[in-house]
Amino acid sequence: MPADDWALELRDVSKAFGGLRAVDGVALAVRPGERRALIGPNGAGKTTLFNLISGELPVTTGTIALFGQDVTRAAAHRRAALGLARTFQITNLFPSLTVLENCLLAVQGLSPVKLAMHRPLTRYPRQEARARAALDEVALGDRAGATVKQLSHGEQRQLEIALALAGSPRLLLLDEPTAGLSPGESKTMAELVKRLDPAITVLLIEHDMDIALEIVRHVTVLHYGRVIADGTRDEVRASPLVREIYLGA
Repeated sequence: MPADDWALELRDVSKAFGGLRAVDGVALAVRPGERRALIGPNGAGKTTLFNLISGELPVTTGTIALFGQDVTRAAAHRRAALGLARTFQITNLFPSLTVLENCLLAVQGLSPVKLAMHRPLTRYPRQEARARAALDEVALGDRAGATVKQLSHGEQRQLEIALALAGSPRLLLLDEPTAGLSPGESKTMAELVKRLDPAITVLLIEHDMDIALEIVRHVTVLHYGRVIADGTRDEVRASPLVREIYLGA
């Protein structure tokens, strides 16, 4: 497949912290519109790899390309401009602001009005419409007027995805979207991710293998920073190496 046709392509990507190689020679290629899970035990290097992809950490070796453009040395905001968005394991919201205000701030940060601080955000109807559309995508439209601290933990995780969707991303990185959720909330989150616009490429880290395999068809498994398996969910589920390392079988 030509390089320009991949949504995300990593070639021999490594990250060293002194003598520790947290990510070690990772190769990864994700097609546009694909749903891919990145799984592995704690300490496998999953979040470090996300930080390399998003530009929060520089690579030690290797190259990263987004939609055919080399972004290996590009700043995080440059990658965002190409259509990359992500969520984090720990919620990072403004608890005293409303759900809509949080989403409006996300929209504003990616629009020409981001430096216009002298007018209420609601005076920008286009930005407000985009914020409300993002909330509707994650089933929070009816909670727009609630403050974040009034939301359940599951709803706060949904709002984080809305903030990521506010910029109309082409590639969405989800870092453990079901972390800390009850089984019912995890099921709701899985359904939400499956309903996302099929044009959006989704790469997600998920500790719960059952949830991961419900959402995606293709899985990449990391162990000590290296890819040890890559294939369909059935192939990965049947792999003796994955069962031994990831499941402890």
